[in-house]
Amino acid sequence: MMNPSPESLLTIRAEVERNLTQGIIPFWTERGIDREFGGYLTCFDEHGQFEPADSDKYIVTQTRMIWGFSLFHSLFPNDPRYLEAARQGVDFFLRYFWDEQHGGWRWKVQRDGAPLDAGKLVYGQSFAIYALAQYSLCTGDPRGLEYAARTFDLLQRYAADTARGGYYENLEPDWTLAPGGWCAGDRKSLDIHMHLLECFTALYQASGLEIHRRRLDEVIQVILKHMIHPEHGCGMNQFDLDFHPLPPIAIRRTWNAERQGELAQDVPDTTSYGHNLELGWLLLNASDAMGLPRETYAVTIRRLAEHALQHGIDWQRGGVFRDGMHGGPALVRDKEWWQQSESLVGLIDAYHLFGEPRFWQAFEQTWAFARQYFIHPTLGEWRTLVSEDGAPLVSGLGNPWKACYHTGRAMHEVLKRIDRVTANNP
Repeated sequence: MMNPSPESLLTIRAEVERNLTQGIIPFWTERGIDREFGGYLTCFDEHGQFEPADSDKYIVTQTRMIWGFSLFHSLFPNDPRYLEAARQGVDFFLRYFWDEQHGGWRWKVQRDGAPLDAGKLVYGQSFAIYALAQYSLCTGDPRGLEYAARTFDLLQRYAADTARGGYYENLEPDWTLAPGGWCAGDRKSLDIHMHLLECFTALYQASGLEIHRRRLDEVIQVILKHMIHPEHGCGMNQFDLDFHPLPPIAIRRTWNAERQGELAQDVPDTTSYGHNLELGWLLLNASDAMGLPRETYAVTIRRLAEHALQHGIDWQRGGVFRDGMHGGPALVRDKEWWQQSESLVGLIDAYHLFGEPRFWQAFEQTWAFARQYFIHPTLGEWRTLVSEDGAPLVSGLGNPWKACYHTGRAMHEVLKRIDRVTANNP
């Protein structure tokens, strides 16, 4: 295996930039803004046609669209469309998602903003923090940081488990804990704590406050201490409130329970290769934000990446499998858009951090698979799910959980990293 040539770096960079600027950004700019009610439309079929029967607005994708248009504005500050798209999304979000009685954000509203589900999921609250902090960073509008900080304060008051560490994750509209079982008031997970890591990083970058940095460091330590498999080095799924690993169950209001084409059911105790590689690059991003050496979390990042290389990368066809056993081969071998997106960033970070060509080869093969089988040839957004060999399984380009966040962010982050690699390979 060899390091990438300057020619291959330039070729892939051009392909990634084209997908971002000629595909993802125009796809969502032309379709994603709800010009009737405000906020965003996210459900589009394989032809890019809006699906009006599925028009409820989820906190997850409304915030991810705010995040995305804020990023697009920072990339193209002279184009007023992106600033306006972000601002009107924030207007809608503040008006209809904020719970004036209890504070915090509703989980879901109707297209016109009428309340549907006022549950206080920390998953949703984390994306509100992430998007609103990004919005203030990119636009200078102080409302974003104000509400991001208010949300952070509510999490410290109602969701922080001060006795055992970490955060309760599933709460009722008044911030009381949800019941156990399917409602999961008695569980903690890597997924939610990883997104708290992500949003606290953005919040600290926007505020510079020591309390935000301290809570970021604390959630990282929870993940490192409790949520990485001690033997296999991969992420584990679910835990009781004392962080004892539990067999995972289907939990309401989660992507695993609402995935298109699947029924909510309990699943084997697997690990997600996409999550593991995403966690690696989020740890590196957090260390940069806190001014720590890039080697601070290198041992964990290497273990996560090594596990993915051994079990999650499809070395024959390219791409990343969805899930697998902690110490064994991939179990769910179809391939989903978000794992491919996040794996691209994680793999190129691993290559840059450790300098080993096999991480680049895995990146290159994953990108080749995504380019051929995920990216719509004329519309540029990514399909949702394909089989092991690339046959479309769910061809839709947007849904209540899928907007411009994974794909747009990945392309932006990959571009930055290719430029970093190029600077080291003149």
